[in-house]
Amino acid sequence: MKKQAIIFGSVLAVLAIAIKWLEYHYILLNYSFEIYGSALAIIFTIVGVWAGHKLTNRKKEIIREEVIIEKQVYITVPANGQAPDKKMTPDELGISKREMEILELMAQGFSNQEIAEKTFLSIHTIKTHASNLFVKLDAKRRTQAISKAKELNLIS
Repeated sequence: MKKQAIIFGSVLAVLAIAIKWLEYHYILLNYSFEIYGSALAIIFTIVGVWAGHKLTNRKKEIIREEVIIEKQVYITVPANGQAPDKKMTPDELGISKREMEILELMAQGFSNQEIAEKTFLSIHTIKTHASNLFVKLDAKRRTQAISKAKELNLIS
């Protein structure tokens, strides 16, 4: 009786394994596209997450380098300290036509905002031109720039 039970149990185990094996093959044959597609989707998701992590988590190096640019401006002034007789040209001082226009409007007493409205430029551009004028005329503020321009006969 013991021997028959072992044989009967073994046959049932082999049949159960065979049924599971057939079921597995049936699933693989009928749903192979879905299984392979899911596996491929999982692989691409993992690779995409990894690549995104590598590309976006780079440590950004900010390199700041200070560059000093020196420009020499030569102004000819007579030894007696008075204004020169001849009118100096803006080209001799490196002043552009637009900067000259801004200087004349500054001398007329207009504010940066008013100059910007008159010349159809942004206020930032006006401030940049004014800053360039201060450097070229060796002035620290508007009034100094205007008086130096008058001394050099750039404006009247």
